[in-house]
Order: sequence, then structure tokens, then C-alpha cells
Amino acid sequence: MHKPGKVSISNGVVMDRLGYGLYKVPANEAHGLSTLALEAGYRLLDTAAMYGNEEGVGRAVRDAVDAGYVDRSDIFVTSKVWNDSHGYRATHEAFDESLKRLGLDYLDLYLIHWPCPGRDLYVDSWRALEELYASGRVRAVGVSNFQRHHLERLLTETEVVPAVNQVELHPFLQQETLRKFNAEHGILTQAWSPLGRGTLLSNPTITHIAAKHHRSPAQIVLRWHLQSGGTAVVKASSRDRIVENLHIEDFALDPVDLIAIAQLNSDTRVGSHPDRVN
Repeated sequence: MHKPGKVSISNGVVMDRLGYGLYKVPANEAHGLSTLALEAGYRLLDTAAMYGNEEGVGRAVRDAVDAGYVDRSDIFVTSKVWNDSHGYRATHEAFDESLKRLGLDYLDLYLIHWPCPGRDLYVDSWRALEELYASGRVRAVGVSNFQRHHLERLLTETEVVPAVNQVELHPFLQQETLRKFNAEHGILTQAWSPLGRGTLLSNPTITHIAAKHHRSPAQIVLRWHLQSGGTAVVKASSRDRIVENLHIEDFALDPVDLIAIAQLNSDTRVGSHPDRVN
């Protein structure tokens, strides 16, 4: 199988362009699904304190390493500090708790989950992440759901530029302006909900392109993410779908396909607006 490639983030750390996302994966299924993902070839696992499944994810990583078919250094684990733990001290404590639940010695990427502008503590949280990064307990730090004005404040008031900005991004919400700003500042854009929580899978444009290439609609959308220069984390709940989503490197969308998908943009969100989450 041809797997999606890797990308270097701003500090030279390498991560997969397509990762396995664990949003809304129940705690009692996290170990099994993470194990399936690792066995299928995923090497990036994306979890968060809010997901309530860090224990299962960490156990799957440890089991895979103990089984000897993958080294810990080849697995990229992301977690995130939740909104109720904003602030310098609280963020430090949240990181410690996540690492303990995961049962790992270090994290590969730690993100501020939402800016929560109403709390106005994300700069303090970022200073905690800067210290965690300097300590070597996390290989890279970044943010999630940050708009341009949130990022501009970090760039002005702090020292370390976020390595990653994970945001809702899919053909219905293509985020070109934000992606351009991220790129100009060396911030990698990573898509969450890359399939628009399934809303894209029955879209006539996507299904037409899928039939043309003899692929699934999900494969078409994920291929669009990669050809657009992006990265993504995608959830799936069955072995077949987990494998299928990874199998997107042996075909390419043509210019007609890309133009048709570009026209789907309507700035429509399936999740919350970052300015309204507190």
C-alpha cells in the first residue's frame, strides 16, 4: 500500500500528513481502534484531554512498541489542553495529567484546544507550552482553532511560533486566508473534520469524482487535502474504513476535479466558531 507521506514542521520534527483522529471515540474503544490504526500503518494518533480516551490511546502505543513492530520514535502522539485548564499553572498541571493518563514519557505535539477569548488566558497557557517545549517533555507545541487575530497576539507577545494550527477544514470550509497566514509564519495547517463530519460523502460533486476514479467519496476528499498541500486527522470506526482512508497515494485528482471541489466552498462550518467557544 502507498501511504500518505510525511512533512517537517518548523522545528524539523517530522510527522505524517494523515493521522488517525480519536474525537468521539469512546474510552472503551480507544485501545482497539488505535491498535487497528497502528496495524494499518497510521503513525500519528490525535487525542485530547476532552476526548476522555487518552488511557486507551497510550496503552495501544505501548502495546505496539512492546510487540516490536514499531518504535516509539516512529509514533507521533498529539494531545490538547482543554478549555477549563487555561492559564499558566493550570496548563502545566493539565499536561502532567495527560502524560500520566497516556503512560508515556513525552508527547510529540501538545495543543491549546480552543483560544477561548472570553477567558483571555490563552497567552498564559502558551507560555506554559513554551516551557514544556524547552524542557523536552513535548517535541513540538501548537494551537487548535486559532483565528488570525489569536495568532497575531501570540506572535506579538510570546517567543515560540506555534508549529501547528489544527482547524476545521474541508471543501465546504476551505480557509484559504487562514491557511495563507499560517504558511507565511511557518505554521503548519492541519485539518480536523476533514470530511465535514460525513456531510461531504453524499455531495454530488464528490460522488461524481469518486465514480470517475473508482474510489470512495472519503478517499476523494482526503486526496484533495493532500493535493492542496494540507495535512489532516481523520476518524474511522471499522478496520476496512481505517485502511481505505490511508490508501490515497496511488491516484491523483486532475485539474478539472480540483476546480470542481474549489467551487464547493461556502464557508460552512460543522463545528463551532472559535470566537464563540469559551
